[in-house]
Amino acid sequence: MTFKFAGVRSLLVVLIATAAACSRQPAPVAAPAPDPHAAAQSAWTDYAARFIEDYFKSHPFFAVQSGRHEFDGQMTDLSAAGIAKDVEQLKKARAEAAAFDATALTPDQEFEREYVLSVIDRDLFWLDRARSPFTNPAWYIDQIDPEVYLSRDYAPLEKRLKGYIGYAQSIPQIAADVRANLHTPLPKSLLERGIAGFGGYAEFYRHDAPKAFASVQDPAAQKELADADRAAAMAMDDLKSWLISERKNATDAFALGEPLFAEMLKATEQVDVPIAELAATGRADLDRNTQALKEACAQFLPKGTLRACVDKMGAHKSKGGAVEGARAQLADLRAFIIAKKIVTIPSTEQALVAEAPPYMRGNFAYINIPGPYDKGVSYTYNISPPDASWSAKERAAYVPGEASLLYTTVHEVWPGHFQQFLHANRNPSKIAGLWVGYAYAEGWAHYGEEMMWEEGLGNGDAEQHVGQLTNALLRDVRFLSAIGLHTQGMTLEQSEQLFRESAFSDPGNARQQAARGTYDPAYLNYTLGKLMIRKLRADWVAKQAGADAAGDPKQYWQGFHDKFLSYGGPPIPLVRKAMLGEGGSLL
Repeated sequence: MTFKFAGVRSLLVVLIATAAACSRQPAPVAAPAPDPHAAAQSAWTDYAARFIEDYFKSHPFFAVQSGRHEFDGQMTDLSAAGIAKDVEQLKKARAEAAAFDATALTPDQEFEREYVLSVIDRDLFWLDRARSPFTNPAWYIDQIDPEVYLSRDYAPLEKRLKGYIGYAQSIPQIAADVRANLHTPLPKSLLERGIAGFGGYAEFYRHDAPKAFASVQDPAAQKELADADRAAAMAMDDLKSWLISERKNATDAFALGEPLFAEMLKATEQVDVPIAELAATGRADLDRNTQALKEACAQFLPKGTLRACVDKMGAHKSKGGAVEGARAQLADLRAFIIAKKIVTIPSTEQALVAEAPPYMRGNFAYINIPGPYDKGVSYTYNISPPDASWSAKERAAYVPGEASLLYTTVHEVWPGHFQQFLHANRNPSKIAGLWVGYAYAEGWAHYGEEMMWEEGLGNGDAEQHVGQLTNALLRDVRFLSAIGLHTQGMTLEQSEQLFRESAFSDPGNARQQAARGTYDPAYLNYTLGKLMIRKLRADWVAKQAGADAAGDPKQYWQGFHDKFLSYGGPPIPLVRKAMLGEGGSLL
């Protein structure tokens, strides 16, 4: 009995304890409420991906240049109907992006949305407001550059040849579209750029393209290449001949006019500053750099004129020519950046150096950049030889001195475009990698020249400082020429004189630079971008330093440079807002 009683009691105790334990269990927790913004954020992710794919379908050659080689051989429809369709699609895409509720997106998505809107606004300005395909032959020269198939080693040459053949087979139709689209009479300087550019393409198709693919051992492909190049060359010859025939009707009416020029700055760079204020800012930077040149020349050529000082610097050429000279400068510049901790280098990639092809010699130097979808593809820094039609004296003067060439290499490679695109091409946002703006890219590269001197490149050598300053003065005169040519009635001759007298340019460069201002009115973006970056740096460093007013501001520069390059390449006012949380003064 005792046992049975004890067992029952034990059972009751267990049951009571179990019941008590159950009564103490927490009440079921309700499932968290769904994020009300999740749908909008998911929808934006879908929109951004669709925007890229739709853009590639409308601009397949841009897709190829971006590294999407399933589009190889396809070309963008450059007919008037094709351009009108493009404008319509861009306007539709803009309305969709603008309709997103910014408050429902993540901060990164909201920035990306603003980025997309800026890309669309820029395209719409050139296509729909400036009407560049109908007024400017130079617009087409960049649209049909086949470099991607020749020097970008994304695939074996045999495969790239197939893509190139498709490209070349499209050229006769594109040439017909160009002739149908351009409204005559054309301004003389724009006409001459078209003659030189299309004539250069004809020579390229006839002579350079066959050499580039000569090693491909495929008779059928070689015949197809020869046929395509022959037709392409003839089409460019015909286009060149037509433009030559239009010389008798050419005008001097290249100016956009102040309203459209101001609209250009706002639509393409989000810069809404009165033209008179911009001009004063450019003049102040020209004066600042001229004064610095006087001080450098007082050391480099005491008692000499500024012209004589610049000529002395220019006479000291790189051994082996500009291409070899630039190639020799690359390792030292990279080592300097690392030693000074100027900016983080995100990879071990190196840039190649080559002579620019004949059809792309409108400027002394530029770099070809692989796209963000390309993997393991080389970057190529191109340097143009002087025009063979110039006099021997002009050809010799065109090749820069070693010190000036150094800062051109800074601009194009370390820490300029090459460094910047190493970052942009790795950006987690493909929007940021695909679309890098004019003022962002050229502003950064030009900013890098002065920043490298400030960091001690050259150890205070006066000749090197003269080289850096002549590059700065050239960009200052571009800034003032763009404003003058398009808003103040400046003539081509007056612009050329300004390059010679204020930038100390040789005659060939002065002619080339003045002419460029008529067909590239946005080339003020070199100095405009530089000045916006310098102002942003000063404001950002001041915010980081806080009470450390006595500290060296340069200790913050690497952080600033890394942060700035993390955005890809949107309009700089967008970067300013992201880095400082407010707009503030741009300049």
